[in-house]
Amino acid sequence: MVSPDTPPPGAAPAGPGAADAATAPITREILLELGRRTISLRENGKVISSWPVAIGDPRTPTPAGRFKVENKVVNPQYQSTKSGKINPVVGANGPLGDRWLGFKSSGVNQYGIHGTPSAWSWTVSSRSAVTNGCVRMLSDHVRKLFDLVEVGTPVVVTR
Repeated sequence: MVSPDTPPPGAAPAGPGAADAATAPITREILLELGRRTISLRENGKVISSWPVAIGDPRTPTPAGRFKVENKVVNPQYQSTKSGKINPVVGANGPLGDRWLGFKSSGVNQYGIHGTPSAWSWTVSSRSAVTNGCVRMLSDHVRKLFDLVEVGTPVVVTR
């Protein structure tokens, strides 16, 4: 009788390093450090890219906690959750830039990581706390992040 822990005859023993690294699953997560005002993409625990961000104003803070990317949108359209008014401008010059990664829903509101029109890029460069809770990135940076993550990717937001 062979126990479940015994490898079949001729099989290499399992142990640390026995698995082929090329077949090991890649785990990615987004880490947003509010205190540093940086967002990083980590792969298997190692930071592979990091970028500056603008975050929520103290009156409308970016929520801390563990979340997941809920949706990804190219050329998102901004709609005010207060007035319901839709901003007709979409794309790189729209209020949300040309990429959106939604990570937390709260009633009609959704918090997300999004691009920034060039007129507001100074808010990211200066790492300002000026948003309604969302996370602004420069357009080139959010496009790269968008392409490297999937719906379901963990988003960890720390103070």
